[in-house]
Amino acid sequence: MEFKALKKFIDAEDERLKKHYGNGGDQLKHVLARTIKLTEELGELSGEVLACNFLQRKEKLGRRDENSLAEEFADVIITTLLLAKAMDVDIEKSLAEKMDKVDRRYKNAKSRLKR
Repeated sequence: MEFKALKKFIDAEDERLKKHYGNGGDQLKHVLARTIKLTEELGELSGEVLACNFLQRKEKLGRRDENSLAEEFADVIITTLLLAKAMDVDIEKSLAEKMDKVDRRYKNAKSRLKR
């Protein structure tokens, strides 16, 4: 999947969510709601990670299927992108800059080790 397609989906999902739940005209509430939703999704991902490692209660283990972990990762990514959009963050640019920063960190560490 290309990032362009993901971005298009996020724009469409943002509009669908606004139509369904309303935006209330209050940007602060909108951002806080997206933040809380991200926390919820991260909790669900954490539960799946526990379940995959058989560290979850037996009744929860019985409710999961082979796609559960992947779906929870996708939920976290989508919700994160929706929050970034709500806060006017250019996530594509931010990711590129962060990737460059991480690469430089390792290159600098490697240079120091050679000394």
